[in-house]
Amino acid sequence: MTTIELLPLRDLQACCSPITGEVMSAENAASLARTLKALADPARLRLLSMVAAHEDAEACVCDLTEPLGLSQPTVSHHMKVLVDAGFLTRSKRGTWAYYRLVPDALEQVSSLLTKP
Repeated sequence: MTTIELLPLRDLQACCSPITGEVMSAENAASLARTLKALADPARLRLLSMVAAHEDAEACVCDLTEPLGLSQPTVSHHMKVLVDAGFLTRSKRGTWAYYRLVPDALEQVSSLLTKP
């Protein structure tokens, strides 16, 4: 049986206009900054690319530790940050956690950086 842990995905499109379109409110800037902070780490960027490169854009945490050269608890922490930011979903299968890219999550963030 698979248990999927779904955290609320921040709807950045609803809260924020592109930063080049109009002056952003302090609240929207803080929300976008939290999201971008999750991406502002080399290990997290590599993890996203590793998950995307796996078959069906899904990977087990057990497949990510060795190529990244970090311990399993450190990788799990980085993955939790990416899940909390809405870039990945997590499902538990036995003792392992599997991560999948949230469709269009990266495109939503990139669209906030330029005019539509």
